[in-house]
Amino acid sequence: MSTNTRNYRATFILDNRGTEDTIEKLIEGVKTEIVAVEGQVTAIEDLGLKDFIRVTNPKLVSGHYVQVSFTSPASAPAALKERLRLNRSVYRTFIENN
Repeated sequence: MSTNTRNYRATFILDNRGTEDTIEKLIEGVKTEIVAVEGQVTAIEDLGLKDFIRVTNPKLVSGHYVQVSFTSPASAPAALKERLRLNRSVYRTFIENN
């Protein structure tokens, strides 16, 4: 049985406060999570540190934005969000069809 793959673009807001990890190491961790849900990373774009327009946490007024393009089965985005939900280094996750 063949699985149909789709193209996705995910935007992650990373938070490395309180850790010794670099942003590059956090990006590698996100790539590992994508591969774990049967995804294949095709491109990574580091958008850098940006201030939030609406601050929900006064202790976190900016975040490091990273866009990742990947291909995966249709069930992968939900599984990826669930895997990253408890990861304290990933502040927000947005996944859209590309």
